[in-house]
Amino acid sequence: MPADDGIEKSAILLIALGEDYAAEVLRHLGPREVQRLGQAMATLKSVPRARVEEVLAEFHKSAEESAAVHVDTDSYVRSVLTKALGDDKASNLISRILQPGDTKGIEGLKWMDAPTVADLIRNEHPQIIATILVHLAHDHASDILNHFPERLRNDVILRVATLEGIQPEALQELNDVMVRLLSTAGGMKKSAMGGVRTVAEILNFMGSANEAAVLESIREYDPDLAQKILDEMFVFENLLDLEDRAIQLLLREIQSESLILAMKGASEALRDKIFRNMSQRASEMLREDLESRGPVRVSEVEAEQKEILKIVRRLADEGQIVLGGAGGEEMV
Repeated sequence: MPADDGIEKSAILLIALGEDYAAEVLRHLGPREVQRLGQAMATLKSVPRARVEEVLAEFHKSAEESAAVHVDTDSYVRSVLTKALGDDKASNLISRILQPGDTKGIEGLKWMDAPTVADLIRNEHPQIIATILVHLAHDHASDILNHFPERLRNDVILRVATLEGIQPEALQELNDVMVRLLSTAGGMKKSAMGGVRTVAEILNFMGSANEAAVLESIREYDPDLAQKILDEMFVFENLLDLEDRAIQLLLREIQSESLILAMKGASEALRDKIFRNMSQRASEMLREDLESRGPVRVSEVEAEQKEILKIVRRLADEGQIVLGGAGGEEMV
């Protein structure tokens, strides 16, 4: 099921439930999920009755099948969030829901926009900022970093890359500095956050200019660390390294408009690979759409490419495809 389809179904369901029930459901979701569902609900000006009935029937069937007495709660939470949200960040949200530990105080930052958070924390110690950012969604953290001066941004990224875990005393310091944003960290076990993978995920959301500057700064400090981060990153051109079957699976998940915009910035080699993995009719239509589409802002192209890369990462995490090249694993 395409991600957009899952969001649309969830939005239709919430509208059908009515204001009170919809509000109750939204209280149990994270800020990013609420934003996406809210945007989807706002665009649903008119929904055919047949579509509403279809969504309600599907939900009713799913609810009946899931209403067993012996339910694997963790498994159910993972399945529901992934299917309902259709977002690769669902795994990030799931890990926070199912992971023990008290980080409730930082929830307030998740609801603030990036400029506000950047202004709030920019004068704190870079280590404190790094500790805060690893608790946020990767795209949110990237947006915040883009509002920092280059020197501070590079320093914070380097600290995130070398952060092997968060000790209780670090969380306690964060609690004090952020005016009780975090509850006491007494007895909390070291959390597996930060590290090379986290930096790679953050950089994947960052603009190309800032991304290059950050990597160059890290390379001057530690060339091997910079290379490890690059190895974990997966950029749009790395789609060339995917097998044909993986490309075909990916194309089923992408809306045509998103693919058109993303391919405006693709190399000829990548375009040819995508065309080869489509039906002749679909390939011809896509070629025509690309030729007829006028100039597009680079920022729009990069934004759509990053959305497609989210889908790639989700399919890889689900084991449906294997990433090749950067961040991938060789097969024998």
